[in-house]
Amino acid sequence: MTRPRTAARMVEHPELSQVSMQQVMEALVDPVRRGVVAQLAGAGEDMSCGRFDSPVSLSTLTHHFSVLREAGVIRQYYVGTTKMNTLRAEEMQERFPGLLSAVLAACAAEPGPAAA
Repeated sequence: MTRPRTAARMVEHPELSQVSMQQVMEALVDPVRRGVVAQLAGAGEDMSCGRFDSPVSLSTLTHHFSVLREAGVIRQYYVGTTKMNTLRAEEMQERFPGLLSAVLAACAAEPGPAAA
């Protein structure tokens, strides 16, 4: 018996022109979310949700991914059943020049879990 084909899983992302500085700053205020951003920037490649070093459970980390995605900081997509994450660095640079690089520099200088 052949299984019916299903549509590809899609994840909704905001247009960065519709994202406010307030949304981005609120997303980046949390140290766990800054840690996710720093790890993505340092990896130099897209990362699956399970590859992140985080002090919180995977279910809590899922919430943090959602906040970052809704603020336009990351993009998520599926490869099979694996959800992948990528930093929207170029888009963020265009919309908020220097913001992401300043946050990453601050993360690197700060001791603790957000430093990568």
